[in-house]
Amino acid sequence: MSTCRDGAADREAGTPGEYFTRMYAAADDPWRLEERWYERRKYALTLAALPKPVYRSAFEPGCSVGVLSSLLAGRCGALLSCDREERALGRARGRLGHLPHVRVERRVLPDDWPRETFDLVVLSELLYYFTAVDTADILERAVRSLEPGGTLELVHWRHPVADHARRAGAVHEQARSHPALVRIAAHTEPDFLLDVFTRPEQPGTAAERLSVAALEGLT
Repeated sequence: MSTCRDGAADREAGTPGEYFTRMYAAADDPWRLEERWYERRKYALTLAALPKPVYRSAFEPGCSVGVLSSLLAGRCGALLSCDREERALGRARGRLGHLPHVRVERRVLPDDWPRETFDLVVLSELLYYFTAVDTADILERAVRSLEPGGTLELVHWRHPVADHARRAGAVHEQARSHPALVRIAAHTEPDFLLDVFTRPEQPGTAAERLSVAALEGLT
């Protein structure tokens, strides 16, 4: 893998698939998603930032061993979670197999993006593995599959990682500049960025009219 041209720029290629195969060969849960307080707290913030209490259908690519998936499942009538690594999917299926409204599939993005539509798409710890071109492709596919009024949420680790193709800030800036999305919530910490976007039913709708209070008629 080539080196970054600068701190927020692309590498010449995204993170290769062999990286994930190697990580899961070394450990069943290589990022210790089940046990770290950092992850549990981040997941709690991820769910708390969602503007709707319940979603019809959600898509979570890059689900890893399904820890966040199990939490999203409680907020969704249907959930499609996917990953490229079979070892991760085996753990995820074991965790989620008792939930009939959850599907766990092998998909490799961006080409294997599902054809169905969703009112929630969660891109958590995912986009920094891709080049700017592929990130733009994934964001465009996410927007096209997002129903009017639907939610797109991004969450990414901010610290530099040698095997990441990009930095979180660059990824989130791409999403913030998408013309079809309106950012309605943001959370910034030294460790991670969290952004919540809506695809408005009426293009050009201001964020103030899409807030949780506005949706409940409080403003």
